[in-house]
Amino acid sequence: MTPSKRLPRLRRSPDAVSPTAHYTGHVWARNGLGPAELDTRTGAVLHGLLAPLNAVSGRLGGPTLEGLLLGRHQVMDDLLHAAIKDGRISQVVEIASGMSPRGQRFSEQYGEALAYVEADLPAMADRKRRALEGLPRSTTHAVVDFDALREDGPGSLASVMASLDPTRGTAIITEGLLNYLPPEAVRTLWGRLGAELARFPAGVYISDLHLSGELRGGAARGFGVLLAAFVRGRIHFHFADAPAAEKALHESGFDRVVLHRLDDPALGVPARLHAGARLARVIEAWTEAPA
Repeated sequence: MTPSKRLPRLRRSPDAVSPTAHYTGHVWARNGLGPAELDTRTGAVLHGLLAPLNAVSGRLGGPTLEGLLLGRHQVMDDLLHAAIKDGRISQVVEIASGMSPRGQRFSEQYGEALAYVEADLPAMADRKRRALEGLPRSTTHAVVDFDALREDGPGSLASVMASLDPTRGTAIITEGLLNYLPPEAVRTLWGRLGAELARFPAGVYISDLHLSGELRGGAARGFGVLLAAFVRGRIHFHFADAPAAEKALHESGFDRVVLHRLDDPALGVPARLHAGARLARVIEAWTEAPA
């Protein structure tokens, strides 16, 4: 398999996975991670509908969707901050960013020193641009139309990456995306990302990943069923364990790969979030091993 293989359509229609964008936007806003402009009424309604199920699971010591979202978001933020502050990374591309506030927060904090590109399907990208109007952010923060089906030309991954400065370290982020893709599509995507990042002095891929072998127990399995119903479609768990995922990432061109456990005390995720957060890992994969 090569990076040139075509990816399947990520969404059956422009609205096929929109509930997750609404829900996560509300979660970020209600927890102080993003501005109210990125929240939606639909997100608040969805959060209210799921609140009883999350509350019951939480009282029983089980996972909650909010715990998963907050835990992975915090760790991904922390990894990106570290890579920027030590000078390795000064450009970011976030694929399928939805209503995530990360681009706005990072561009406001780092200003012109950081180029941040959010890439999403045209309808979502347009909604995001309108939501960001009037919010503080740098002139180097952009939201662009993106279509994973395109191998080249406007809106393709190659086009987005070609718009960046090839002399600057670059990060690619995907959050909440991989579960929508079947295994072969994930490997194809990773191959493309590895090939693109290899063109930069330093490159890092940061993403969440669920391992099927770590979704044991009735609560975890039930959580997977709930998540599939919530996104209105099948979700995929691509690898049984960390070694299998690490092997696939190495084969995709990444030199140094770490799959962080979100309940690792060193990462600082609050203990109250661990039951949900431990359902995911966060990938930190470099195309050039950090010094």
